[in-house]
Amino acid sequence: MSEPTDARPTLEAVAARAGVSRATVSRVVNGSTGVRKSLAERVRRAVDELGYVPNQAARSLVTRRHDATAVVVAEPETRIFTDPFFGLQLRGISKELAAHDSQLVLLLTEGPDDYARVGRYLAGGHVDGALAFSLHLDDALPGIIRAAGLPAVFGGRPYWSDGGGGIPYVDCDNHGGARDAVRHLVSLGRTRIAHITGPLDQTSAVDRLDGYREVLGDPDPRLTQECDFTQAGGERAMRALLERCPDLDGVFAANDLSAAGALRVLRERGLRVPEDVAVVGFDNMLHVAEHTDPPLTTVRQNIEGMGRMMVRLLLRGQGRGPDTGNPDEMPGEDDGRVVTQTTLVRRASA
Repeated sequence: MSEPTDARPTLEAVAARAGVSRATVSRVVNGSTGVRKSLAERVRRAVDELGYVPNQAARSLVTRRHDATAVVVAEPETRIFTDPFFGLQLRGISKELAAHDSQLVLLLTEGPDDYARVGRYLAGGHVDGALAFSLHLDDALPGIIRAAGLPAVFGGRPYWSDGGGGIPYVDCDNHGGARDAVRHLVSLGRTRIAHITGPLDQTSAVDRLDGYREVLGDPDPRLTQECDFTQAGGERAMRALLERCPDLDGVFAANDLSAAGALRVLRERGLRVPEDVAVVGFDNMLHVAEHTDPPLTTVRQNIEGMGRMMVRLLLRGQGRGPDTGNPDEMPGEDDGRVVTQTTLVRRASA
C-alpha cells in the first residue's frame, strides 16, 4: 500500500507557477512592500490557482504577527450572550478584523481565576493586540494588558484617562446624548423626570447621569435609581421610583433594556405612555426599541461602528492599519481618542 502524500501546494510550487523566486512569493504572501505590482499580481493569481495556504507558524516567524486579536469583555457570560449591545459591538469588531485577515479571540472574565487565565494567555505571545470594553472602576484588566506588553484600545472612556492621557479609546458622547434626552422630556412639559442609571462604577453611566443633572440643575435625589443595564434591573428600578415618587411624569433610562423594563412596569401599573409618563432610552438597539410597547424614543449611538473603529485604531497603532475611516461617520478622533456623536430618535414613548 502506498503512503499518503501531502497534496498541499508549497511556496516553491507557487514560485514556479508565477515564474518568480521563492523570496518574492514570501514577500507577497507576508504583506511586505518592495514587490512590483505586476509581479505581486502574478503571485496572487498563482496562490489562488493552486489554493496555497501559508503556514501560520512559519509566517509568524517572518512577520512577527499572529493575525489574531484578543477581545476581552469584563462581564459575565450570561450578559454577553443576552444583551444585544455586546452582539452589535462584537459584530463590528469581527467584521473589521475579517477585512484585515485577522482572527477574533474572545476572552471573558467573571472571577479571579479568569483574570489569571487571561493574563497568562495575553502574555503568551498568541495575539498581536487587545480590545477591552465594559470595564468597571476596580477592573484589573488594564494592568493585565499593560503587563503583557500588548497594544490595546478600550471601548468606553477609561476612568484613569483623565480626559485622555494618550490612552486609545472609543466612546460615544454619553453626556451630550443624555442631555438631549432630558431636554426632550422637558420640551414635552414634563416636570418630574426620573433617571434609571447604569452601574455607577462605569464611566458611561456616570456621564449619562451628569447629562441628566446638567439639564435639571438640582433634581430631587429620590428621582434617581441605579440599575445594572438589564431589563429586569429596569423593572426593579421603575418599581422603586414609583414607590418613592408616584407623581413622576417622565423617565430617562440609561439604556434601552432598562427602558423596556420600565415600560413593562408602567403598563402593569395602568399608567399610559406617553400620556401619563413619557420614557426615553439610550442605545437605539432596533430589535429592542422598535418592539417595546409603545416603540421607544431613544438616543442612538453607533455601536457596531464603534467596534469597527476600535479595530482601526489598534491596527493603526501597530503601524499596519488604515486611516480611521469616514470622519463624518466617526467624528472626534484626536490622538487615538474617539468620541462619536449621538442622535435622538423619536418614537411613540415620548
